[in-house]
Amino acid sequence: MSPEQNLLLKKAQHYCAYTERSIFDVKMKLQEWKLSEKKIEEFIRRLEDEDYINEERYAVTFAYGKLRNNKWGRTKIFYALSQKNIPEIYIQMGLNELDEEEYLNTLKSVIASKQVTGKDEFTRQNKLVRYAVQKGFQPELAWKVVRGEI
Repeated sequence: MSPEQNLLLKKAQHYCAYTERSIFDVKMKLQEWKLSEKKIEEFIRRLEDEDYINEERYAVTFAYGKLRNNKWGRTKIFYALSQKNIPEIYIQMGLNELDEEEYLNTLKSVIASKQVTGKDEFTRQNKLVRYAVQKGFQPELAWKVVRGEI
């Protein structure tokens, strides 16, 4: 490897060590650095071998981060990970790692934080459920929370 490529590899290692990254994120960054497809594949293989990139670990970290910080539900997290070309098995592992109690508490706080007005109770409840669904929560679960069943 040339000195320039060694420098870029070190830079890529630092990029991955700073925070959890997906292969998709790293590929985009390496393309920004104008590397050839062959070198990109070589760098990614090496980063995976050295455990700088791990898609399963990324999916779990991403799911927890989006739930805690962005208050996203499972559906929205699933689609965001799918857009990053994460294999579905890793997405499911990440979603299964979410604590059910924390998930429900997040849904309750999302619903409680929304101020809605409406002519009748059903209209207000419907608006709350639509808001929760927009945040990525399952409609059935949102209805149970809005009705006070959970």
